[in-house]
Amino acid sequence: MREFIEEIFINQPLDPMVSARQGARASLRKRFYKQAQIGEPVGENTGAGFPLLLDGKQVMTPARKPLVAPVRELAEAMAQEWESQVEVIDPFAMPLTRIANVIIDGVAKAPMPVIEEIVQYLGSDLVCYRADTPPGLVERQKAEWDPVLAWARDTLGARFILIEGIVYAAQPEAAIAAASAGIPSDVWRLGAVASIMTLTGSALIALAVNAGALGPAAAWKAAHVDEDYQMSQWGLDDMTLERREGRFAEYMAAATVLKHLES
Repeated sequence: MREFIEEIFINQPLDPMVSARQGARASLRKRFYKQAQIGEPVGENTGAGFPLLLDGKQVMTPARKPLVAPVRELAEAMAQEWESQVEVIDPFAMPLTRIANVIIDGVAKAPMPVIEEIVQYLGSDLVCYRADTPPGLVERQKAEWDPVLAWARDTLGARFILIEGIVYAAQPEAAIAAASAGIPSDVWRLGAVASIMTLTGSALIALAVNAGALGPAAAWKAAHVDEDYQMSQWGLDDMTLERREGRFAEYMAAATVLKHLES
């Protein structure tokens, strides 16, 4: 089974549109199992949490580690992804399994580089860079992004400065340090936050989602203020919307991880 899992999840383009262009979907593996389910909780020796089983056998990650979720609800959601595969196994239809693989194989092994990347994002966060024109865009940015900055200020004690235009300007070190204190240490939360940050372009938005200060729908909307404004002025861009749809599935997988960790 390990060879099948490796073939399914290794060497797959991260972007579903890239996969489609390369014809990757034509070579998807046929479903080789009858049932996906979760097993009984396991201990630290094999990875703490609830294991994913296919026909009663432990599923391994591409790095040959047990695919185990820290809470039952998350394990059940991953099992449902596998159950939903019909004739073939499409990794892009299993974003929870994909992010679990990344967390188990990557984040858990080396969390510090992930934390450092989040800190780096805080130094040039999307919500701090504002347009000075047109007025409609200025107002949309203010409405969606000011609450994020207010949360960072009032809850984390992080006072970021606003910057007009796209030219880089350094943020106060004290603000970055204060916001960095909100970065989760739990590797599953850390991996989810990093994913949301990458997909939204904002570490502050990701941290606000993790803290429950911003809902997933509101966060996704806030991340696309500029894009949505442009489409409201010039019309819908089908390619942009298609790409966003693929990214949204990955985003919701990360948000789902955070949701289930709260239960």
